[in-house]
Amino acid sequence: MSQYASAIPEWLSSVVVQQLIDAGLDPARVVAIVQATVTEDLAGGVDVTSVATVPADQVSTVDLVARQQGVVAGAAIAAAALEVVSQGRVSVDFLIAEGSAVQPGTVLVSATGPTRDLLTAERTALNLLGHLSGVASITRQWVDAIAGTGAAIRDTRKTTPGLRELEKFAVRCGGGRNHRMSLSDAALVKDNHVVAAGGVRQAFEAVRQQWPDLAIEVEVDSLEQLAEVLDAGADLVLLDNMDPAMTKQAVALTAGRATLESSGGLTLDRARAYAETGVDYLSVGALTHSAPVLDIGGDLRSPQSSTDPATARER
Repeated sequence: MSQYASAIPEWLSSVVVQQLIDAGLDPARVVAIVQATVTEDLAGGVDVTSVATVPADQVSTVDLVARQQGVVAGAAIAAAALEVVSQGRVSVDFLIAEGSAVQPGTVLVSATGPTRDLLTAERTALNLLGHLSGVASITRQWVDAIAGTGAAIRDTRKTTPGLRELEKFAVRCGGGRNHRMSLSDAALVKDNHVVAAGGVRQAFEAVRQQWPDLAIEVEVDSLEQLAEVLDAGADLVLLDNMDPAMTKQAVALTAGRATLESSGGLTLDRARAYAETGVDYLSVGALTHSAPVLDIGGDLRSPQSSTDPATARER
């Protein structure tokens, strides 16, 4: 964790830090997202309800509990929210691993600390945990739908602004694959680039000349365009809005010369039909832009008698 150490707040527990790193996330970046979310929730003030109803020295335990069946993603992020609000005065126990399938009533995370802090952080923790678990859950449905075909489910850049890193982590929890994380780490030549460049081959060759070592994917919507970019040397092609029959023709035409990805108009009930054509990937924007929230609640246990929230956890 040394590459992150200088930017990680000292009160963020080592257990949460390691969970985030193991998930492929930057702990400092997660803290920044959580802090921005809590700041939005408080709007420069305090949690007036909790301050009015809860003694300042009261200590409680809150359980984050699944209310429906699904796949968990973001337990460590929810824990980070609890620690951000409490500035490290909360002790967190992880009871389920990221990517685990859960049933209603499964406790995902338990946290003990100042009751006010737990209640103030609760909505931020649940918003992130529920949303990311929803992404993981719908991803798992797509992955299960094409199991055994040899194809994989892949996400897109159709993500919530500011949450791309977290949502793509959730896709991985659901068994999906990540496409590019940004506009700079890979090229995707789409229809508007083709128009601007004067043709699909011209667009591909322009990117190849400028960025000879970069992965380049080219979007095509006809077999003629596919043949053109294959002849130009494209090794990754996005088949846009082709039905399964045309997709099968595209696979035959390609004959292994390029990796193929289906995109556009895909639905869960038709996923297997596309996967069985022989394409390598199904590109599904709905994983992130239309995932329903997984219902997860926070259950506060009876307050403890102790007024000392300090714990002996490892840091």
